[in-house]
Amino acid sequence: MTTITRDELRAALGSVVVLDTLGGMYYEQQHLPGALPLVESEVAERAAELLPDKDAAVVTYCSNPACNNSKAVAARLTALGYTNVRRYVEGIEDWVAAGLPVESGARV
Repeated sequence: MTTITRDELRAALGSVVVLDTLGGMYYEQQHLPGALPLVESEVAERAAELLPDKDAAVVTYCSNPACNNSKAVAARLTALGYTNVRRYVEGIEDWVAAGLPVESGARV
């Protein structure tokens, strides 16, 4: 599975669809700028709505390298035919530790 570094992701923000795979309260507390919430159990029903272009650049992340949510969502998306899915393995803990901005609140 292809990965993306923090610096690559920071440079790509705005041109990639970023998916927060933690969901729920974790998403509301903090998420990467512009990230959309998508947990593994919702991929089948929500992927087509959130990601109509199967060739679009997509990045999944969760909390840290020990968290497998981003891997699971990326694998499901790939199985559904998405062709450009990458994983930010270090996750939001790495992003916050680097002092980069986050957003909070539920998605409207």
